[in-house]
Amino acid sequence: MAIDIPLRIEDLGLDTLNTLLREHHGDAVIDSFKVLRAMQYGDGMVSTSARAFLELNYREGTGAGLPTRVIVKLAYDLEHLPWPLYANEVRFYRDLRAAVPVEAPAVLGAAYDHHSHRFLLVLEDLTVRGASFPNALDNVGTAKVAAALEELAALHAHYWQSPKFDGDLAGVETHVGGTLNDFMTLQVPRAIQHEIDTNPYKRELVARMDSSGDQLLKGMLAVQRHQATLPRTLLHGDSHIGNIYFLADGRAGLLDWQLMVRGYCMHDVNYLITTALPVDCRRRHERDLLRHYLDRLAARGVAAPAFDAAFIEYRRTLIWGVYIGWLTTPVVNYGWEINTVNLLRLTTAYDDHDTASLVAELS
Repeated sequence: MAIDIPLRIEDLGLDTLNTLLREHHGDAVIDSFKVLRAMQYGDGMVSTSARAFLELNYREGTGAGLPTRVIVKLAYDLEHLPWPLYANEVRFYRDLRAAVPVEAPAVLGAAYDHHSHRFLLVLEDLTVRGASFPNALDNVGTAKVAAALEELAALHAHYWQSPKFDGDLAGVETHVGGTLNDFMTLQVPRAIQHEIDTNPYKRELVARMDSSGDQLLKGMLAVQRHQATLPRTLLHGDSHIGNIYFLADGRAGLLDWQLMVRGYCMHDVNYLITTALPVDCRRRHERDLLRHYLDRLAARGVAAPAFDAAFIEYRRTLIWGVYIGWLTTPVVNYGWEINTVNLLRLTTAYDDHDTASLVAELS
């Protein structure tokens, strides 16, 4: 599909939108569109891509059942684009979305240019369905976390030890190989060390953990090599509470699939629970929530891991949440409070669960 992918929303044209739309919805034609709001990097919750809200007008007799309010995601205009994330999210929406049995945004079109590393996603505007979008500052509660775990269980069960990973889905990357892994282990650590060196709060947190950027990186890599030997499934990969939405009927959905990989289920489970709940609430309820997830996995026909084995890996995965999840995240991405609350929750859980010792066992 030849498509002119713009870098800025003001350069988005009708021909581009219709070319994109034809791949997924061949009979639909957009006659006109209006940009309702555009957001660039640094505007509130915009972290790795620029976004715009559009209203579409379809040609008469076309577009039945398609949303008229959409969100467009584009590469942001920075010198060093995180292009492996863009390619990965386009792969999800273009190649996997229709088969994934979870609540996630409907896609009107998805494209990625391997030469310019630009991408274009057109997704439904979930606010039309009354979706709410929490973050670490919101009082989410255990019932909503349980609902999100049910969606993760549905995702994981559908792809649990799937033979498709050796066939049609062989191109889905892992935590131990591929362009996404190269980006996360070769380029991102420089950004993390910069955050540790320049942000006093992060520097003090790492010192309180009696660790360093290099030590955390080595530990995370050891955990990922180890968990690559465990049962594999499709992971959302970035399941912090800010990437979860809730509908009015109580169902949860999953946003922002840029870190989708095949790997071990506890990666998703821990990152959700630990970022969603205040420390005291997490301490009281995380074991019950883990049991709930394992029960839902078993109810879908999976030979679910035993609780004790799962809990060990649940505790180990905290090193990814601390290191990649939020040490890497500049304050400009989400604001000071969200950054600090997530880091406090993750590092406290890291201490509570003696993650350092569990990681050390692997080396």
